[in-house]
Amino acid sequence: MELLGILAFAVALLLSVMVHELGHYLTAKRFGMKVSEFFLGFGKRIWSFTKGETEFGIKAIPAGGYCRIEGMSPRDEMPAGEEGRAFFTASSGKKLIVLGAGSFAHLLIGFILIFAIFFGVGVNTLLSDITKVSPNTAAAAAGFLPGDKILEVDGVEVKDWFIDSQVIAKSEGKPLTYLVSRGGEQIIIKASARYDESAKRYILGIITKIGTERQSFFPAIVESTQATGVLLRESVKSLFTLPTKVPQLFRQTFGGEERDPNGLVGVVGAARVSGDVVSSTKLDNTEQLGTFLLIVASLNIFVGLFNLLPILPLDGGHMAVAIADEIRAFIARLRGRPRPAGIDVNVLTPITIGVFAVLAVLTVILLIADIFNPISLNF
Repeated sequence: MELLGILAFAVALLLSVMVHELGHYLTAKRFGMKVSEFFLGFGKRIWSFTKGETEFGIKAIPAGGYCRIEGMSPRDEMPAGEEGRAFFTASSGKKLIVLGAGSFAHLLIGFILIFAIFFGVGVNTLLSDITKVSPNTAAAAAGFLPGDKILEVDGVEVKDWFIDSQVIAKSEGKPLTYLVSRGGEQIIIKASARYDESAKRYILGIITKIGTERQSFFPAIVESTQATGVLLRESVKSLFTLPTKVPQLFRQTFGGEERDPNGLVGVVGAARVSGDVVSSTKLDNTEQLGTFLLIVASLNIFVGLFNLLPILPLDGGHMAVAIADEIRAFIARLRGRPRPAGIDVNVLTPITIGVFAVLAVLTVILLIADIFNPISLNF
């Protein structure tokens, strides 16, 4: 089962890469740019076919993919008569859309997977079905029984018992009216919660069922939007704190320090966690699927934001160049001068190589850490 989880993660990752590149491909074609290649993987061609002007295929090293848009810099030669289809000649707005489409695809994947959890898989939630009534409590005195289901509290319909039950904790001992379903009938029970010293709150004295709950379509959209927003905020925080976690990663990789579950993790580490989830005996099938989808969704959202960082060779770096071009053009217009030539990204090659080298070293260190000192989430 662990191997199945790892394979499933690998497939999900490759599909995410494909959708990322598809975002670039579709928007580039929409704006009339020339796209010559669309490949999954790098290195030697394993299989390919040509449709129209684009060669699609798979390469030997499954470590990503790429969509080759011709004319990324003014030095790139274009076929005679197709100079106007070069990426470099497009407006900055079109460049930004094409460059940002990959990250947008990742964010969309994340949202869709989270929606699938709420709408299709379901999430574990606290239900209002009573499984146990503790003796000598307000619930026992009022006549609550195991098997009862609380429908309303003081006239307010129970929609989410985890939230709706908070009214009991805040009741200060005042009597509340409960509409209860029992044996197919609805009855009214009045009870005053009692203060519990150990819990430091007012309690009724019941234990309710934990079950899987699926949302209907529109509530699932709302919940998914909120959950995606939370993951976006957490991913932004992670990006800001990423430099501070690099020294910790060195200690964890070469100093034997225990891995921090909230620290940096590479693709291998994420795959191992996915394998642990799928093979876990502590989770049921629904929890395994939901947790796996959440891992893939979180990864896509983080990668989508990371790719927007304004550093080359990331898409965000190219977007920063396009924005800089527009700023320069705006200043030129204010001064009554013609639009200056666009920035040639080839001039920035030393910076690109430097950033790539740093990312490559970090990737290798993460790989070593994930293999020899893996993260354990105790699934």
